[in-house]
Parts: sequence; structure tokens; C-alpha cells
Amino acid sequence: MQTIKLARPPSALKSGIQLLLARKPSTGRVNSLAPVSYRLPCVTLDSGHLERYRQVCGFSAAQGVPLIYPQLLTAPLVLQWFISPECPWPALGTVHLANQIEQYAALQCGDQLRVEVASGELIAHPKGQVFTLVQRIYRDQALVWEATQSLLRVGVREPCGAAYRSALGADAMLSQCAEFDAPTAIGRRYGVVSGDLNPIHLTALSAKLFGFKRAIAHGMWTKARALALLLPQQPVDVATASVEFKRPLLLPGRATLWSSDSGDFELRDSAGQTPHLRGRLRLG
Repeated sequence: MQTIKLARPPSALKSGIQLLLARKPSTGRVNSLAPVSYRLPCVTLDSGHLERYRQVCGFSAAQGVPLIYPQLLTAPLVLQWFISPECPWPALGTVHLANQIEQYAALQCGDQLRVEVASGELIAHPKGQVFTLVQRIYRDQALVWEATQSLLRVGVREPCGAAYRSALGADAMLSQCAEFDAPTAIGRRYGVVSGDLNPIHLTALSAKLFGFKRAIAHGMWTKARALALLLPQQPVDVATASVEFKRPLLLPGRATLWSSDSGDFELRDSAGQTPHLRGRLRLG
């Protein structure tokens, strides 16, 4: 696998402009992803950025570094992969289908980390081609965190790979445990913190250009908002948090959180009927 080392995180603004200007076939068929890895050898976990993230997503300081936060440290490399020749499709119009995070040790503010993002596998889906990106974070040469993003490129004919299968069933017995509002500005607020300034999240007007009635919440914000309510009020060391994204949460909106003692959960609409995401949280 080719490894590309970067001295510093790429500019989110510059990468965003390159994403908008990229000209790639939207439904081109490929047999495999080019084996490539992007690496930032030294990233400092910044307390100021973490605090802004907490405020946007609803985490408390008592929860330490949330296990979902390191996903933001990998985001510049994900953007770099999307604008690279190794990515066969445009980023715009690609759907975040599922996300799994595994934390092996708690992170701390000030940690010096090595951050990597690598191309993964292809999976066939009835609506197109699923592909994965694998993100890993190391501290003192030890793997402390990793995640897999599963993304769907709609419209690719004759997709490659094994058939996509949901890892999270809909048969868990859940009860409502919380509810919260998703205000109109949350897409812009989370976009500034995360660097994900996709137009579908920013304003109703820009979202309508891509076929949405209103702006929609970032999938990773909805996951974070649910975890802020589900995680204990103290740092956790070892944990796994998996979600599958279902129906977008339109902004402004109200969501209800449903969970079970076993760690299964769903984020649903205000009526508690339609799932926005389905997930599973395991501690220890």
C-alpha cells in the first residue's frame, strides 16, 4: 500500500473548493480501490477545539474526550482522499451509510497522535457501490482508536464486492429515554467545527439545489448528539459505537432517542416512528 505523508492538515477551505470543482464520473464502475494511505505523523489533541465540539454536540467536560471526537482528526485526510486521483467518484452526492468506531484507550488533551486514513473494500448494494475508508489513530506507536466509514455511491451499475448486509437489526426492544431539538443553525455550527461544509447541511437554499426540502443535519452530529446522552458522565477507556444512517434529520427538527439496557439505540423523529439512525454502544 502506498503511504502519503503530510506535514500538516490540508486547509478545509481549499479542500472544499477542490471538492466542488472536481470532475469525476459519478457512476463509474471500478473493480477495487487503489491501495493508498494518508498519514499525519504528529497531530496534537487541542483542548480549545475539543471544547467547541462539546458545545455543538452536547458533551460535558466530565465525559473527557468523547470516543467519537477523534473522527474529526481524520477528516482532513478523508477530504484529501476524495480529491485525489485514487478516489474514483466525486464526494458530493456520496451518502454516508454506516460508521463504526472502536476505542482501545482513552485519549487526553495534549496527546501527540499519528493519524491515518486508508482506502478499504468494495461492497455491492442494491442502490449502487458501497466503499469503505479505514481511519486509525496511534499514540506512542500503539493503536488507540480506529473507525470504518461505509459510503454509498448511488447509481453505480454492477457494483463489485460481497452483498451489503445490515449489521444492526430492527428487532431490539427500545424505550424512549430523551428528546432534543436540532436548530436551523446546527448544520453551520457543526460544519465550522468539523470542517464538513457540504452545502446540504448549511442552508435551506443550498440544500434545495441538491434535492432536499430543507438543510439536513450531519450524520456524525446526530451520532454524536445521541452518544452525548448515552455515554456515562465520566471518561470511558474501551468502547465500540456503531451506527447505520437511515432517514435524514431535516433542520429545524426535533428528535427522540430510544435505547435498551443492552446498548442498542435509535434516533427517531419527534413521533418516535421513523428512524434517523440505528446504533449499538458497547462499553468495556
